[in-house]
Amino acid sequence: MTTLIIATRNAHKVGEIRAILGEGFRYITLKDFPAAPEVIEDAATFAGNATKKAEELARWLTVDSRFTIHDSRSFVLADDSGLEVDALDGAPGVHSARFAALDSGAPGNSADADNIARLLRLMKDIPAEKRTARFRCVIALVEINRQSAIGNRQSFDGACEGQILFTPRGQGGFGYDPLFVPEGFTQSFAELGEDVKNRLSHRAKALVMLKAAWERGFALNKGPA
Repeated sequence: MTTLIIATRNAHKVGEIRAILGEGFRYITLKDFPAAPEVIEDAATFAGNATKKAEELARWLTVDSRFTIHDSRSFVLADDSGLEVDALDGAPGVHSARFAALDSGAPGNSADADNIARLLRLMKDIPAEKRTARFRCVIALVEINRQSAIGNRQSFDGACEGQILFTPRGQGGFGYDPLFVPEGFTQSFAELGEDVKNRLSHRAKALVMLKAAWERGFALNKGPA
């Protein structure tokens, strides 16, 4: 069995990953490695941040005596995601979680309400037909190699297209969910509920691509496809 180390402590995210990828892996998360270092997500793209997180965790694991590869292969899975608004040239993008803080220069992530408020201010004069946007997720999968720390690697890009509302709607979800209406629906992500949202989500689409690549023989590849 292949070991998959997921670079998160978010139980909801782990559950979504397991539900899509299935039980063909032995799953481990950052909860099993409380000493794992925090990775500064300072890349200019989602792919850059996801790959950085996966590679840094892989390197750390190769020198951490508490981790031993018992299975034939071991991989680190990391992701980065956010909202891209066409009228804002792709912003907030990689800054989605700290969008409001960009105004003040405050460290760390911003409150969801503050991020939503800033986005609505910037879009107040943009008409409905030009409020197109998407949630994007890039997943990086990196093999752990005892000699060089990093072996086989590949990334998977998933997106959910939609529109930005003029005012928030719904009490569910998190982040920008109350503002985002996915294509083919009239309700926001915050109104649709977790089951529907997860089927449509950018992360789910990236995971489906990963699963398809794995089933085609990704484990036998020597490098990115």
